[in-house]
Amino acid sequence: MRVPVSALVLLLATVCAATVCTATVCMAQQEPTFHVDVPLVNVFVSVTDKAGAPIGGLAKEDFELSENGKPQKIAVFERDTLAPLAIVMAVDLSGSMYKDFAAEQQAAQRFAKDVLRKQDRADLVAFADGTNEVTGFTGEAKRIAGGLNGLHPGSGGTAFYSTVSLASGLLRPEHGRRVLLMISDGDNTVNGVSYQEALDEAVRDEVMIYSIIDVPVAASAGRDLAGEHAMITLAEQTGGRAYYADQATLDQIFHRISDDLRTQYLLGYYPHKPAPEERGTFRSIAVKMTNAANSNYSVRNRPGYYATAAP
Repeated sequence: MRVPVSALVLLLATVCAATVCTATVCMAQQEPTFHVDVPLVNVFVSVTDKAGAPIGGLAKEDFELSENGKPQKIAVFERDTLAPLAIVMAVDLSGSMYKDFAAEQQAAQRFAKDVLRKQDRADLVAFADGTNEVTGFTGEAKRIAGGLNGLHPGSGGTAFYSTVSLASGLLRPEHGRRVLLMISDGDNTVNGVSYQEALDEAVRDEVMIYSIIDVPVAASAGRDLAGEHAMITLAEQTGGRAYYADQATLDQIFHRISDDLRTQYLLGYYPHKPAPEERGTFRSIAVKMTNAANSNYSVRNRPGYYATAAP
């Protein structure tokens, strides 16, 4: 049977129209693709009440975040974040630490056993005149305990700031939350690294410093008050916290640090892409509570980051 030419033309036109329509529908249904060319900035936040107890259960709407004074949209939010921990425990072995050393050893061992989860790693560093990495990073608390058992306080000076700088470098390649736990009296008697250089290194490597200040004598005449102040400000300027060893038992202090780390919030945002002239500059980060009922809470987070590095 012969099909009229007019019918073939009509059929061909119908098929072509259907094909074009189908393609149009497919194009309309495709999701647009966006390419983000700036890295996500992660900000780990601790919230405590007036007594210093961690506050949990807050929502994303309870936080305001800004960079260089400009409000930022919180793109990622986690409470009780499961982000891995990388912890360097730095123990002062100088002669001034002899008094409480045995108790510090035992409490630090229990802390490592309690705080390390399967995704976490810890490293042990000892310092006096120089700084020595004892264990390397490990997920095994018993390896940290063995390293602690092999330490003995001696005599000589204290390379405190050099240790902060070296420990920050050890933490730099680690993923997740980078934590430096310093156990010392803060006395720095070895030249080479200044306070500002140590602080800059910690901030650049996104390290939170927790200080346990062990005062060798109660009388102010025999104390290094400047060193104690340095340990406090290093903690404050990196989003960590400082504790005096004589204000609670060492186990209580380590327990508070563990609670602080386990109840942290993670806030993430995408900043604007830095202009060429902005590369290498410091960008400040501020986190505040939005609800007036939360105004009595204290908020701690790292102060910012340098635009050259992936934050």
